[in-house]
Amino acid sequence: MHLTGYIGLLFGLLASLFLAAWAAIAAWTERYEGLVLVERGQLAAAGGVVLSSLILLVALTSRDYSFMYVADNVDNALTFVYTLTAFWGGREGSLLFWELLIALSGAVFVFSPGYKSLAPRTKLYFWTIFLTIQGFFLLLLTSWSNPFIEVVPPRTDGRGLNPLLRNPGMIFHPPLLFLGFAGYTIPAACALAAFIAGEKKSWIAVTRNWNVLSWMFLTAGILLGCWWSYMELGWGGYWAWDPVENASLIPWFAGTAVLHTCIIESRRGALQRSNVFLMSLTFLLCIFSTYLTRSGVIDSLHTFGESGVSFPLFMCMVVGLAVTLVVVFMSERHVTRALSEFLSRQGLLVAAAWFLLALGLVVAMGTMWPVISKLWSPRPLGLDAHFYNRVCLPFMAVLVFFFCLCPWLGWKGGIRNMKGFILSCAAFAISFGAFYATGMTRFWPAFGAASAVGAMTSIVLLFAFYPAMRSLRRNWGAYGIHLGVALVALGIAFSGPYKVEREFVLKKGEVASIEEYQVKYLDLVEDSTPELRARATATLEVSRDGSVLGYLAPDKRIYVNFERQQFAEVSTIFSLGDEIYATLLGLTEDDGASFKLSINPLVNWLWIGGTIMSLFPLLLLRRIARPGEKGDA
Repeated sequence: MHLTGYIGLLFGLLASLFLAAWAAIAAWTERYEGLVLVERGQLAAAGGVVLSSLILLVALTSRDYSFMYVADNVDNALTFVYTLTAFWGGREGSLLFWELLIALSGAVFVFSPGYKSLAPRTKLYFWTIFLTIQGFFLLLLTSWSNPFIEVVPPRTDGRGLNPLLRNPGMIFHPPLLFLGFAGYTIPAACALAAFIAGEKKSWIAVTRNWNVLSWMFLTAGILLGCWWSYMELGWGGYWAWDPVENASLIPWFAGTAVLHTCIIESRRGALQRSNVFLMSLTFLLCIFSTYLTRSGVIDSLHTFGESGVSFPLFMCMVVGLAVTLVVVFMSERHVTRALSEFLSRQGLLVAAAWFLLALGLVVAMGTMWPVISKLWSPRPLGLDAHFYNRVCLPFMAVLVFFFCLCPWLGWKGGIRNMKGFILSCAAFAISFGAFYATGMTRFWPAFGAASAVGAMTSIVLLFAFYPAMRSLRRNWGAYGIHLGVALVALGIAFSGPYKVEREFVLKKGEVASIEEYQVKYLDLVEDSTPELRARATATLEVSRDGSVLGYLAPDKRIYVNFERQQFAEVSTIFSLGDEIYATLLGLTEDDGASFKLSINPLVNWLWIGGTIMSLFPLLLLRRIARPGEKGDA
């Protein structure tokens, strides 16, 4: 089975490279009869990848420890759900999972109406680019990151999945990120192909659903990663500006920017070159994310370490960027239209895109600073969370403030509804004053929170003043996403700067106070399971003004096969106001226990807003007209 799995990948690699070359020659010579061979060949290449993936999945679920990947990521005590999760929990398996999604995306795109509406020449250039990307990933899997290495003799038990990954958030977090990364392959390849071929059909319309879904999956993946950090790592936060966290956020900034600039091209025909560049850049930043995670160039909590793929990934980014620049600047110039003035809807959309790209650049530079600083210092320095918070919070606050203004501006300038404009600005000003008067005295958090209130007011007023908007699904989708962003901004503005955190050592029956809350240590229970060597669970009673609000049960655990390290599971009392958060740090020799307690104001609005952001894009999906149908262009 090891050899069969490897041959499936090797077949996919050879087929991809052959078909990419075939498609390039056919496009160059304008011999379109070869297109059918390419399309069917892609299905065959995808079939090879699917076969290999199934073999690895069967090896995992049957605990076949003759596979090195299985022995490194599964053990006999691991539950079935986390055994499946191990597919994307390890270095080689996660890369295979990404490649599987790329291959399936290509297979699905062949049958889509959008693909069928493209000219044959565009299709051939699309396959040249897409199959080259697919071949690159298969080259990594068959050379430096092979998941089918055999262990002789096979082990009787494996090492097991990293305990930090045994969390519901990690069941869905990596697949969603990879769905986003793989999904961007289609619009990026299509944008470049359409620009090279001079395609009359708008690639933005053809790949709109792919672009929206990719962004949605990436957003949901990042959100679940935040929730996993909050619930699993026990440090009380959801974003530490860790390099791997940043790695997923950087392409999200670019992907969000291109969604906004694509609106301008669709409505006004402007920014054609910019959109092709940004679309390709978004995909290349997904490669950059993989480079950060697997190259070992940056120390991080959950990188995979150096695996030999760093140089190929680096070269992929360099070559991809060079090809993109050549295509954008050397292709036949498309229609060019001037942009409207800054104080117009078009102007603010462009400004928002620039802000997002600036945020992405700041985060990328900060993440790579230890590498960059090596150029002049023998002691490279990393940047801590304070740097990112100082720089990124003002950007975020101003971006959300744009939400207050943008809906009331005309496309070419001017204010189209003065009443709505004034009311939204008034909501911002009043809430800013109220926040400041009630103790929120730091400027940028107060500005961000007030902008969120102004943005929500603006959205509500917009639907109230224009009843026709309520009948259009895309309006619910677009403004629902912005409502989610405003709620996320509100949650960040309060829960980040105004979190209160204390550490206490308590004996049973003792009470600690934090802010207006009293926390009483009631009991400690110790037990074990087949998966856990030992577990200690504390019970804490939380009250305020003599009324019991609930109970916390944080625990400390030691996993089988990971006995040198202790892991903490946090416990929270849910609230839309202050959430109480507890971590059991350890036990003392005198029958006491040490705890870290924190009060996280409005943190759950971040999860609520993020969930809205992750679901409302579904309302933006449109049916793409088949060639010859009404509405086809």
